[in-house]
Amino acid sequence: MSNYPGRIITKNPVTISTTSASGIWTLNQALQAIKSGVWPGIGSTVSQSFTASGYWTAPAGVTQVDYLVVAGGGGGGTGGSGSSGGGGGGAGGFLTGTAFAVVPGTTYAITVGGGGAAGGTPSFGSNGGLSAFSSITSAGGGGGGGATQTSAAYGRDGGSGGGGGNADAFNAIGGSGNTPSTTPSQGNNGGAANFPGSAAPNYGSGGGGGASATGGVGTTTTGGNGGAGTASSISGSSVTYAGGGGGSTYGGGTAGTGGAGGGGNGGTGAGATAGTANTGGGGGGGSQGNSGGRGGSGIVIIKYVAPVISSVSFTSTQSYTIPAGVVSVDYLVVAGGGGSGSGGGSAGGGGAGGFLAGTAFAVTAGNSSTITVGAGGASGANGSNSVFYTLTSVGGGKGGSDPSRAGTAGGSGGGGYGFPHNLNLGGTGTSGQGNNGGIGFSNNSTFTNSGGGGGAGSVGGQATQTQGGNGGDGFSSAITGSSVMYAGGGGGGTQSGAPSATASVGGSGGGGNGAVGTNPSTAGTANRGGGGGGNGGGGDAGGSGVVILKLNYS
Repeated sequence: MSNYPGRIITKNPVTISTTSASGIWTLNQALQAIKSGVWPGIGSTVSQSFTASGYWTAPAGVTQVDYLVVAGGGGGGTGGSGSSGGGGGGAGGFLTGTAFAVVPGTTYAITVGGGGAAGGTPSFGSNGGLSAFSSITSAGGGGGGGATQTSAAYGRDGGSGGGGGNADAFNAIGGSGNTPSTTPSQGNNGGAANFPGSAAPNYGSGGGGGASATGGVGTTTTGGNGGAGTASSISGSSVTYAGGGGGSTYGGGTAGTGGAGGGGNGGTGAGATAGTANTGGGGGGGSQGNSGGRGGSGIVIIKYVAPVISSVSFTSTQSYTIPAGVVSVDYLVVAGGGGSGSGGGSAGGGGAGGFLAGTAFAVTAGNSSTITVGAGGASGANGSNSVFYTLTSVGGGKGGSDPSRAGTAGGSGGGGYGFPHNLNLGGTGTSGQGNNGGIGFSNNSTFTNSGGGGGAGSVGGQATQTQGGNGGDGFSSAITGSSVMYAGGGGGGTQSGAPSATASVGGSGGGGNGAVGTNPSTAGTANRGGGGGGNGGGGDAGGSGVVILKLNYS
């Protein structure tokens, strides 16, 4: 027996999550749990859609998610110039489930598969790319068979199989779906070409398999229809995904239509269409020397109940739907940091990505928008912007180098290059987002030291006779519940010929350190928007940005 909170003597420990609570609870304990956002039923349903590969971090209090993982659709096969046609591409594998366990604070990789390319002339289409979330992997759709009297006419295996191609008397079978095997099945087989027997007059090819049905079989006058996909309401509305591509016909007849869920239509000669992007639909088959359609790209959607006080962090670009009950958000929008300069001598430090923070930004529950997270700039390039609704943080400016010399403007400006006979200026920072880069230094004959990149909190350091300028410091934010520094500038490079040469340091908030000569500098920290550090041979990239929202409920 144990003495648990509330002074209740019981042999059963109390447990709590966003989905269940067990044990004996006092009213005060329940109210405290509700305030912390972990009482069952408290919170709001969040759906996040990924249309490109990236990362997702499980928010505090989130221990399970529902998921939809759809791979890229297979490309349609391509027919030759003779009496032949290509099969439809198979749909990307379709996997969905509920109550998948996740660990709060853990970052999970998201892979979104691209659609497979259409076949050459004549050849089978390429399989689509796989999509994955954590341990859940959907296989790319199989490519449609090409119109040749070889094994290339067979539909390829995949999440759903590609349809068989047709080349006169060589009429191929469709590829196998649910390859590799999953339970429940992720897809179905592709349809065969008009098989067996004579294919004249229109040599119909098979349709690609879909998530819910096999691809249709071609006939002497029609191409097989693509197999139907499967509907899901995980995003908040019913959408059908993973339809197979339609098979082609030659010299007339009726080409197969794409399956519901983004499948492309087959062609009668020309006219094959691609699978729809972010549905995993297979591409339609082509004939008479005309290319089939490309498969549609996949998608990953995650749905979960967010505690009422949770913040949501975005480390890659994705679509986001404002949860029910949310009337405003506190926000942090940090752009990608600028890369250092890229020339010889010494390179200026990269400027930090723009830093925007605020509270009570009005939003409408149920509205969806794309949240853009800016990439860090490579050495010699500015960082990219980050965007939430109407808020745009500007990418950090690149550091100066020979021959461009001056730092570039950005969220914070890049550090200037210390060219002989000049004190080159750092780039200009964006008002309200960052600061200017530091000025470079030269003794006019033997060495150059470059300025530090500007940071959100201070200007980049000016280079001296012995050292490149330090990066400007960033700003702190506690939007996640703990104080973190963001948007520090990169340190400027120091030439090895400088007396008592000393390496510069990056600004607090992810700024990369500068280096002496060709010694290694460091890149800006990922998802902090820090500028890249410079050295005597160029330098390093800036760190990627981040968008963080704290949800405020009515």
